[in-house]
Amino acid sequence: ELKLIQPGRPTQNGYIESSNGKFRDECLNEHWFRDLVHARELISPWRQDYNEQRPHSSLGYQTPAEFAAAFRSHKK
Repeated sequence: ELKLIQPGRPTQNGYIESSNGKFRDECLNEHWFRDLVHARELISPWRQDYNEQRPHSSLGYQTPAEFAAAFRSHKK
């Protein structure tokens, strides 16, 4: 079921707000993008690192990819 947060209430979804903050601090604030292609070239490696290499404390110090794989195998 899709549940939307109320406008002006970002604290209703703290996980995405944390992710957005890290993305802004570590990627968007570090680069000037010439165009959309350039933005994609710089954002893609950051996204891969964040999702596949970097452990997250909120996921028991697993990467999101590891956590998703464990969740899928547990669900079967």
